[in-house]
Amino acid sequence: MTENEIFEFLKKVLTDYFEIDESKITMEANLNEDLDMDSIDAIDMISYIKKETGKEIEPAQYKEVKTIKDIIDIIMKQMNNNENN
Repeated sequence: MTENEIFEFLKKVLTDYFEIDESKITMEANLNEDLDMDSIDAIDMISYIKKETGKEIEPAQYKEVKTIKDIIDIIMKQMNNNENN
């Protein structure tokens, strides 16, 4: 998956499952402040990401996640690590 494909996937998850207005979803959007996601929403989102991509964001990694771009970076890093193994 490319960075853009991951972004589009996240937009779909956020609009379909969390009913977030698509216009609010940008790379720089802060999950808590801009998208009003709480910790339970975050756990649900991680579950959807794992289900669809096979990539899991570890709890320690999620503590560092603030924006949509942060999530994309973690997924891209995991994909690159898998390709190199």
